[in-house]
Amino acid sequence: MPKGSPELTAARKEEIINACEDLYKTMSFKEITLKEIGNVTSFTRTSIYNYFQTKEEIFLALFEREYDRWNEELIGIFDSNEALTKSELASKIASSVTEREQLLKLLSMNIYDMESNSRPEILTSFKKAYGASISNISRLLEKFCPEMSKDDIWNFIYIFFPFMFGIYPYTSVTNKQRKAMEEAEINFVYHSVYELTYSCLCRLLGAE
Repeated sequence: MPKGSPELTAARKEEIINACEDLYKTMSFKEITLKEIGNVTSFTRTSIYNYFQTKEEIFLALFEREYDRWNEELIGIFDSNEALTKSELASKIASSVTEREQLLKLLSMNIYDMESNSRPEILTSFKKAYGASISNISRLLEKFCPEMSKDDIWNFIYIFFPFMFGIYPYTSVTNKQRKAMEEAEINFVYHSVYELTYSCLCRLLGAE
């Protein structure tokens, strides 16, 4: 790690992550390289290695930041409501997921390779943010669905979190993909992130 203040280190890491995020809006994971990321930062490309050793580490840091942002929204739901019906809770969680399109896009990627090509400390930091999201969902269920047992809550988590991996591909469809579905004569009904997530949550919660 280069010498400098913690503030400078944090600022440069943030700049690298922001550059990766901007590129990811128009380029695929495979197309993005450390060189491409370096070209849109304010310091030399080789300086990136002082903060991240692989492209996967940068993406994992972006992933972590998305989980942190979702956690803030989940905590907001917990702190801002005294009571919620199951339907209302499903709606609020679904709305929070709708705001995290970048998180859903990252979830649809091959996370296994991303984690395999990152240093242990980078992976651990990411897992803490991921673990916090599980804890925050658990807290919401404990507060607003007190009749749910610990086993019920874990069953919910083991269904809902894997479900999130598939939201993006089902809700963000290119014209090419849509045309292929039509030519394959598949009568697929497209839904928004909110609609798909809300429906799943209502079923898991048994909301009327």
